[in-house]
Amino acid sequence: MTVADVAVTESGAGHPFRRRLLGGLSDSIAERGYRAAIFAKETGQQTTSAAAAAVWYPYDVEPADKVIAWALETYNVLVDLSSKSDTGVSMIELRQFSRAGKIQIPDWAIPLGARLLPPFVIPGGVGESPGLPQSKFPPAFKSGFALNVPLTDTTIYLDYLASRFLTASGSITANVFFKKLEDVSDEFVLVINCAGMGARELVHDVDLEPHRGQVAIVPKFAGLSCAVVCDDGLKTNSTGTP
Repeated sequence: MTVADVAVTESGAGHPFRRRLLGGLSDSIAERGYRAAIFAKETGQQTTSAAAAAVWYPYDVEPADKVIAWALETYNVLVDLSSKSDTGVSMIELRQFSRAGKIQIPDWAIPLGARLLPPFVIPGGVGESPGLPQSKFPPAFKSGFALNVPLTDTTIYLDYLASRFLTASGSITANVFFKKLEDVSDEFVLVINCAGMGARELVHDVDLEPHRGQVAIVPKFAGLSCAVVCDDGLKTNSTGTP
């Protein structure tokens, strides 16, 4: 591939984690010598990624046998980046809780140092409120485990990825909205379609619908120094970072 080789299309309406994967993918393409260009409706701090709870943790993704291997490669890259002050990547303890019963530590998490949480660190329920007897209110969670994972400050990390991409002679064009893939210039011999929800219009995929991705910003909890995940399928699931 020569001249302008790879076009990466973005809609501005994608899932934050997919956006960060897109950023890394684009850097990888450009740094391998291909001429790469990103076209997007929004970029950088105008995207949903700029407000994302960007903690590394593979969940609710398929096919698991492939995704886990990819996720572990990403883990190793992010751990390396956490040693560099300009990346926005750091390490944080993540605690996975279950409301349904005894939790199982996934096989992939054991080599990363995952450990079961002792009962005294399992969050309680409303029975911890003053004046209410604990015996009348069950604990909020029944079990959990913890491991250290990468955390990205997206206000820094997105700019870091963009800087790497531009340094590798990539180009980024914002305020672009393709109505169909055929609108991409013929000078590109490969188009990577990362349109997210924009694919409903771009490739006429009317069956596409959003899945999770909601972000709720709440006041900081005093003493909360870890990321929290609860994804046991009971009514609500959540991921939070301090």
